[in-house]
Amino acid sequence: MTYARKLLAGLPKSTIWAGKGCAFVAPIDGVVREVSTESKWKPDTDAGADREGRFVTIVGKDGVLYLGGHLYSVAPGLKPGARVKAGQRLGSIGNSGNALDTASNLYFGISWPTDSKYWWIRRGMVAPWTFLDAWRNGNRTLSPKQTVLNVRKQVGVLPKCTVLCVPKPVQTPDPQNAQNPPGDGAA
Repeated sequence: MTYARKLLAGLPKSTIWAGKGCAFVAPIDGVVREVSTESKWKPDTDAGADREGRFVTIVGKDGVLYLGGHLYSVAPGLKPGARVKAGQRLGSIGNSGNALDTASNLYFGISWPTDSKYWWIRRGMVAPWTFLDAWRNGNRTLSPKQTVLNVRKQVGVLPKCTVLCVPKPVQTPDPQNAQNPPGDGAA
């Protein structure tokens, strides 16, 4: 397992490279907040709210929101409100959403709980690398809670979206500029 240690697309999140089907597990005891079992992302619109594809969020016992996206599948029966334990399988790593043309990976974001309509917060507000390193090295007690609180105090509870916010415009043909097809009788 490897992960990027830099801002990706200007976002403080991590892409954790792992084989398709590897387990995405709860990083902490908590409660499932959101579950998306369907990948709604379309390359022609590239809507920010859909970029993570299939995903699960949990609110940890530390009050932090953890996001795992680009999943191949979500654990059967996993629903919002379900209590989960650290290490419990939440899904299988894949390449759904805007990761369709990449190797399997886990989109991992850390933020604070908000209404799902504020998807740009869900996708990551705190750089996760310090915490990923600590957890990988056996320090399961290091929580991003204080860092999350500091960032939230700095940017506000509902900051405006600043990166990859607007979907691509849908191209529709302009009938005024359409060429007449051959054989349509136009002179």
